[in-house]
Amino acid sequence: MSKPMTHKGYSARIEYSDEDGCFVGRVAGIRDMITFHGESVQDVRQAFEEAVDFYLASCSERGEAPNKPFTGRFMVRISPELHSAIAMAAKRNHKSINAWIAETCSNHAA
Repeated sequence: MSKPMTHKGYSARIEYSDEDGCFVGRVAGIRDMITFHGESVQDVRQAFEEAVDFYLASCSERGEAPNKPFTGRFMVRISPELHSAIAMAAKRNHKSINAWIAETCSNHAA
């Protein structure tokens, strides 16, 4: 099982580029685009950490709040009636409430 590369609460999404002959990555789960690259795992880890540190320092210098990484979790308050309707819809589709909501949101947000 692999663990994501993380630094100061930010996670990296990394792929290997045959075209460039190196690992290329971006910081995942935020709206701002932060990219980095390296020829080895050690290089790409260092580049990732430097990119995050530079991003945080740049935001601080501009007096802006950096994007916070999305966690994949959020809390929603709904009526008991809607909660019941969602539970029944999930059961009809042989899914958990969480899986049904994730699929429904994905279909409507994409």
